[in-house]
Amino acid sequence: MASTIPDNDIRHLLGLHPSDSQLKAYISSFSLLANKPEGATPEVKSYSDAVYFNYFSLGISLLFIPTDRYKPATGLKLHELQDQHLVLDSIDIYNISKPKAPVSKATSTRSSELAFTTFPLLPFVLKISLDMIDKEGKPLERPPQLDVLADTSGKDFVNALGEPDRKGGGAGPSSGSIGIWCEWSKDGIMVEFGGDEAKGPQAWERGKDAIWKTITIFPPGSRDA
Repeated sequence: MASTIPDNDIRHLLGLHPSDSQLKAYISSFSLLANKPEGATPEVKSYSDAVYFNYFSLGISLLFIPTDRYKPATGLKLHELQDQHLVLDSIDIYNISKPKAPVSKATSTRSSELAFTTFPLLPFVLKISLDMIDKEGKPLERPPQLDVLADTSGKDFVNALGEPDRKGGGAGPSSGSIGIWCEWSKDGIMVEFGGDEAKGPQAWERGKDAIWKTITIFPPGSRDA
């Protein structure tokens, strides 16, 4: 059974301001259910075109984008933000495996990912639209939802969502290459995969067995070309 969090479809938070009561209540309830009440306070990273709320112990990061010509300064604290000019544009959900070897300074991206805990309330429900069509205009047969587990693989996502609208990564040598990723633009879902199966020249041949590392939820259709 999937974990019970307030309106288990996290997508309803998109478009809200950081101080919106609905968003604050969601994060607060989530942190209590995860038994991590201190996790409800985010680490803020502000830039002129984006503000990140990182909830490391909850395994999520919220990306807010400025509106109304607001340009946040770099390094602002939470109370210094103009909340009314920020809206939630996407949500990253993390599934972090611990490295087999110490992380070096050369792998700073991996190091920053490891600051996050795996989303603590797995499985969580990923609701799926049932009115999608394929490239030939035929209706796609899809389940109403996918219960995402810690070991949900590329094959599981494709079986539930169909072939992705966009995909990339996996090229180059196994060490240092970008892991494979798939995006279902019309659903507002992007999935990045981790582990050895997601890297190197044969990554796409092994991709069906790769386990998800990050799921990004964004407004459906907002990234269409």
